[in-house]
Amino acid sequence: MAEEQPNSNTVAQEADQEQVVDPWSVSGGADGRIDYNKLLEQFGCSKLTEELVERVERLTGRPAHPFLKRGIFFAHRDLQEILDCYEKGIPFYLYTGRGPSSEALHLGHLVPFMFTKYLQDAFNVPLVIQLTDDEKSLWRGLDIDEARRLARENAKDIIACGFDVSKTFIFSDFEYVGGAFYRNIIRIQRCVTMNQVRGIFGFTQEDNIGKIAFPAVQAAPSFPDCFPHMFGQRKDIRCLIPCAIDQDPYFRMTRDVAPRIGHQKPALIESKFFPALQGESGKMSASDANSAIFVNDTPSQIKDKINKYAFSGGGATVEEHRAKGANLAVDVPWKYLNFFLEDDAKLATIGEEYSSGRMLTGEIKKELITVLTDLVSRHERARAQVTDDVVDAFMAVRPMPCI
Repeated sequence: MAEEQPNSNTVAQEADQEQVVDPWSVSGGADGRIDYNKLLEQFGCSKLTEELVERVERLTGRPAHPFLKRGIFFAHRDLQEILDCYEKGIPFYLYTGRGPSSEALHLGHLVPFMFTKYLQDAFNVPLVIQLTDDEKSLWRGLDIDEARRLARENAKDIIACGFDVSKTFIFSDFEYVGGAFYRNIIRIQRCVTMNQVRGIFGFTQEDNIGKIAFPAVQAAPSFPDCFPHMFGQRKDIRCLIPCAIDQDPYFRMTRDVAPRIGHQKPALIESKFFPALQGESGKMSASDANSAIFVNDTPSQIKDKINKYAFSGGGATVEEHRAKGANLAVDVPWKYLNFFLEDDAKLATIGEEYSSGRMLTGEIKKELITVLTDLVSRHERARAQVTDDVVDAFMAVRPMPCI
């Protein structure tokens, strides 16, 4: 499996244990920050260039999403080939997912779905969304029925992002895996040895056998014949996967296996991590309510969390801040605005004013509170319209002639 895995152990981990990035844990280096250039090298991904972003704009006739323009989605595998397909009228589809472990999503969970919604609209393509409720039972020890319940609750938040039901299939692993999907799982599992899966994911002898088998379950949706109600028996339809870069190990494995079982390699477009309120030292925890803003937080909760917990790069005193300005590289309110403030000119002005010391920490936090309160309010209104019948419609296995 040398082509997709440049190192013998493809979990991005330095010999001195300083930086660790895998699908289940993320921790930064000595300064607490993630070195994304090092990740590109270790994982063997390509940097997403300005030329590729401009090509997306040119082909779709739409402005690039802020996540593209601002380098939040920064890495890719074979994106240029997907754009070649689109330019030639050759179909492709999108695949992303969510591991349901909490009642509501936090803002970091929303990022890939917001971006996937943009991609679906811009390219007018079908989408499959995998809810890995089985994964959360294996890794978190969640009761199976509770994992299934959380999957449906999370589906409501996902649907509230505005996906097109005529082109979108959301499925729970517990409910959907079988038939053509399961046959692909077995084909994948037969191609990956125990040594390989230990090298890719760092599994040990103490891990349960379900964990060792699971990567094939997340890999399988990359192949269109897993969804015969959408694509029939076709194997010639490319897949593009928007995800955070910690999910890359799954798809390095998938890309190595694909040609061996008669499928095309999936392409990926990968994002940086959305930082915890306390700073860029790892992923947010859905079990720590104070590490993140959740989509069901009230305006007062949002205000309190930002004011109390959002790590500031500003000066220790007003005098120091006025003299030296803020360190934008570590400032969480600034980072959050880069994700969610859509106005490029306003964002640039805030960056200049805050880094120079003319804008104070309290002022940028106030700006962020306004932005996030509006975002969460809009999401809550959209989610309130998502009934159980709407969820059933998105999860129904029905003829979907979308290619």
